[in-house]
Amino acid sequence: MDNIEKIGGFTLNLKNYSGNDLYSDGDIEDELLRICQSGDREEVLRNSDSWPLLYHLSKARENILDWYEFNPEGDLLEIGAGCGALTGLFSRKVNKVTCIELSKRRSLINAYKNGQDGCAEIIVGNFQDIDISEKYDYVTLIGVLEYAKCYLNVPKPFHAMLNKIKNNLKENGKVIIAIENRMGLKYFSGAAEDHTGTPFDGINGYAKGSDAITFSKPELTKLLYECGFGKLEFYYPVPDYKLPSTIYSDDYLPESGELRAMKRAYAGNNFQFFDEELAFDEICKDGQFPYFSNSFLVIAEQGKE
Repeated sequence: MDNIEKIGGFTLNLKNYSGNDLYSDGDIEDELLRICQSGDREEVLRNSDSWPLLYHLSKARENILDWYEFNPEGDLLEIGAGCGALTGLFSRKVNKVTCIELSKRRSLINAYKNGQDGCAEIIVGNFQDIDISEKYDYVTLIGVLEYAKCYLNVPKPFHAMLNKIKNNLKENGKVIIAIENRMGLKYFSGAAEDHTGTPFDGINGYAKGSDAITFSKPELTKLLYECGFGKLEFYYPVPDYKLPSTIYSDDYLPESGELRAMKRAYAGNNFQFFDEELAFDEICKDGQFPYFSNSFLVIAEQGKE
């Protein structure tokens, strides 16, 4: 069928594809596709200092959820699968994976990258336009919730995305969110805002507006509560969720001095106005690490705590 393409164990469902890739990182994606088709990802990473290649191809991306005990008989809906940084992990962890992704080119990268080692269906199209009646044990939004305004043309897109997701969750199902912290310490230190590239943009409240908006911990908690997700587990990836080396939780927070070996791995032009490691020492002493953590991983379930 013209609307279905098979690459290894991956199926690309193009029934909802408009024919145009509505989200792209540009020409680097052509290089990513070539690399994944050739199967020489590890060799490329060993010999490159390219941030886009590291971001899309590094196995360290899987650290964000490699430790999590998924139900191996469960099924998972990955919204915004991108180039497949985590799709391969999910295909190894659960019984069935369904992905939604705006871009066909990114979906091809995903399939060539992961299709020889796992199975998944990638539905290419806009989340807003795809009707999915099936319910899942897990729905993931890894670097996706902040783009809700791009997916959903409605007055309250963040609420709308989370409310739409509720229809795809089984009873006791979980939504898994990874997102930057608008008030992360790296932004105070001068790191460019990840989505706009402008220093201090998020901590200034996106004064000039932005298609992508992240949240502080109180803001994200309030949003999830308002959408009926009252059972929340917060985790804190270090240095951030993109290339995490350590993940803390409210049950185990870092002590003063514990973040001294944190490696900076931020994209774009960044400043560093103070020693972040020393600042984190003081923040940890005061018990404020959850507020200033650079990123959040949240596992949310409907109901009340």
